[in-house]
Amino acid sequence: MLDLPHLDLPPLREAAGSVHLPGSKSISNRVLLLAGLADGVTEVRDLLDSDDTRVMLDALQALGCGLERDGPRLRVRGLGGRLQVHEADLFLGNAGTAMRPLTAALAVLAATQGGAFTLRGVPRMHERPIGDLVEALRPLGCTIDELGTPGYPPLRVRGQAGGRLALAAPIRVRGDVSSQFLTALLLALPLAAGDAPVVIEVQGELISKPYVEITLALLARFGIAVPREGWSRFTIPRGSRYRTPGVIHVEGDASSASYFVALGAIAATAAPLRIEGVGGDSIQGDIGFVDAARAMGAAVRAGPNWLEVRRGRWPLQAITLDCNAIPDAAMTLAVMALYAGGTTRLSGIASWRVKETDRIAAMAAELAKLGAEVQSGEDFIVVTPPATWRAATLATYDDHRMAMCLSLAAFNALAGARPAVPIRIEDPACVAKTFPDYFEALLGVVRADPAEVPVITVDGPSASGKGTLASALARRLGWHFLDSGAVYRATALAAVRAGVALDDEAALARTAAGLALHFDGERILLAAADVSDELRREDTGALASRVAALPAVRQALHALQLSFRRAPGLVADGRDMGTTIFPRAPLKVFLTASAAERARRRHKQLISKGIEANITDLLADIEARDARDRSRAASPLQAAEDALLLDNSQLDVDASVDVVLQWWRQRNPLDEGR
Repeated sequence: MLDLPHLDLPPLREAAGSVHLPGSKSISNRVLLLAGLADGVTEVRDLLDSDDTRVMLDALQALGCGLERDGPRLRVRGLGGRLQVHEADLFLGNAGTAMRPLTAALAVLAATQGGAFTLRGVPRMHERPIGDLVEALRPLGCTIDELGTPGYPPLRVRGQAGGRLALAAPIRVRGDVSSQFLTALLLALPLAAGDAPVVIEVQGELISKPYVEITLALLARFGIAVPREGWSRFTIPRGSRYRTPGVIHVEGDASSASYFVALGAIAATAAPLRIEGVGGDSIQGDIGFVDAARAMGAAVRAGPNWLEVRRGRWPLQAITLDCNAIPDAAMTLAVMALYAGGTTRLSGIASWRVKETDRIAAMAAELAKLGAEVQSGEDFIVVTPPATWRAATLATYDDHRMAMCLSLAAFNALAGARPAVPIRIEDPACVAKTFPDYFEALLGVVRADPAEVPVITVDGPSASGKGTLASALARRLGWHFLDSGAVYRATALAAVRAGVALDDEAALARTAAGLALHFDGERILLAAADVSDELRREDTGALASRVAALPAVRQALHALQLSFRRAPGLVADGRDMGTTIFPRAPLKVFLTASAAERARRRHKQLISKGIEANITDLLADIEARDARDRSRAASPLQAAEDALLLDNSQLDVDASVDVVLQWWRQRNPLDEGR
C-alpha cells in the first residue's frame, strides 16, 4: 500500500496484462458476521484484508468469537447466537457494513440476553445516517441510546437478560436511504425467530437491491432461506438458526473490478486486460457494471471467475442510465464519461450522498477540475468531457472509491488532450478500505511514454550517500528506484559466479545483457535470489569499478537501466545518470562530500555491521576510486551541466531529501501556484 500524502500519475497510454482482485467487502463483512453468529467453526477463504474487515474482526474478537489464521484461511468459531461478552466498546472506523448490522445484531441480543455495547467510528461515520434502522428496532423492545446527533452514530445498545421482543407485527424499515438498514435487520432477526416467523416490510422504494440479494444468498449458505414478496416483504422462518457451511469462499470484489473493466475499455488496445477473481456468475449486483461498460463500447468476455476486456468503440458511447442497481460501480461510469463522445447522464444515485462522503458533490467538483462540464442534482450527475484537459490535484475525501475512480483520468492523452497532462491523487492510502494494493495493481498493467515519466537523477562519487538519498527520495514520492551501482556490482558478481574473467570484455557484456535484476524495497534480487549483502561488500564494489570502465559492458547495461523508467516516476542514482543515461531528466542532483567525510561514513557503516575496517585504508580506497571514475574514457564521473549541487557533509538523509523535494516542487507542473 502506498502510504503517501499524494501520488502523481504521469499521462498513461496503454493497458495490458492481468490483475487479481481482492475479496468483496460486501461479502467479506457479511460472511464474518454470519460466521461469528453461527454454531460451529467456519473456514473463510479469500477474505478481503482491508480497513473495513479489520474493524469487523476486532469487533468479533472483542465479543468472544474465536479467530484462527492459517495463511490465507481464517477459521471463525461462532457464538451460536449466545453472547459470551456482555459489555464492549466497539470502534468500527468508517465501515457501514460493520456499523449497521452489528448495531442490529447487538441490539437484539442485548434485549434478550442482557448487555451494554457502544458502537462508534471515525467522524465521517458519525455523519452517516442510521436513524431509520434505530426507529425500526425500538418498537421491538430494543433500547438504543444516541450518544451524539440523533439519527447518527455513536450509539449504545443495552438490555436486561430474559427480555422478550415484540415480533408479532411486521417490522417496518425505510428502503429509500440505504439498503444496509434492511440487510442489518435480515442478519439480526434470525437471532430472535422463535415459535413464529418474523416479517420485515420495506417502506418506500428499495434502493441498491443487488446488495440485498447478496445478503439473502449468504443467509441461505448459513442455513436460513428467506422468502420474499417482491422487494417489499421478507419473512424469516420460525426456529431460524445460523449453522456454519463449513468452508466458504469470498468472491473478488465486483465494484473493484469496475475500475479495471473501465481501464480495458479505455486503454487495452494491443492486448486484453484480464481480471481474475470475479466473473459473469457473480452473486454481486455490481457485476451489472459490465453491461453498462458494454453499452459505452467496452468489448468484454466473461467466464467463471474471470473477465477479459478490450477497447471496442472509440471514443466511448455517451449513455443515459438509471444506476440504482449498481450504485458503487456507477461512480466509475462518471469517469468513463470523460472519454465519451457526448454527454452522459447517470441517475438513481441518491445513495451516493450518504456514503463515505457526499459522492455526487465530490465527483462533480473533481471532474470539473479536469475541465469537464458537470451538472448534478439530488440523485443524478451529468458529465460532458473536457474541451481542454487540465492538470489537476484531485481530492479523495478519505473515500477509497473516489481515489480509484479518479486515477483513470491519467489516460487523458487517449482522449486527445494536447498536451497530455499529469494528475495528482491526494491521500492514495485511503484505498486501504477495500483494495490496499490498488495503485500497485494499476501501475503493474499500464504503460506510459517513457519521455513523459519524470526522472530525478542523483549522481556523485563513491560513498557520498547517493544511494541512501535516492532510495529515501523514491519512497517519499512512491516512485521506482534504480541503483545503477548495484547494476554494475551485480554484473561483477554474476561474472565471478559464472567464472568469467574480469578482463574479458565481450563475455562480461554478454553477462550484463542477460542480467535478471530486480529491486524490491531495500532488497536487491539477482535471478530471484537476495544478493543485497553481497553487493554491498567492499570487494564487490572494487570489482564493479573495474567492470564499469569497460565500454561494451556500459552499452549492454544501458537498455536495462532505461527500462526502469516506468510510471509513476523514477529516482536513479549512480555516476552518469544525469549525463549519459537520462540526460533530459527534469531534475538532476550531484551529491558532494569530502573524501574524509565519506571515509568516516563508510567506516561507521561497516563497523555497525560487525565488519572490521580501517579508516585510513578506506580513505585511500575512496580517493583511488574517485581518480579512476574521473579519468575513465567511458562516462567519466562529472556533474551534468544543469545539475544542482548538494553538499551533504552536514546534512542527514531526511534533510537532504527535503532539499531535493523542494527543488522538485519548483519543476513539477502539479505544484505550480502551490
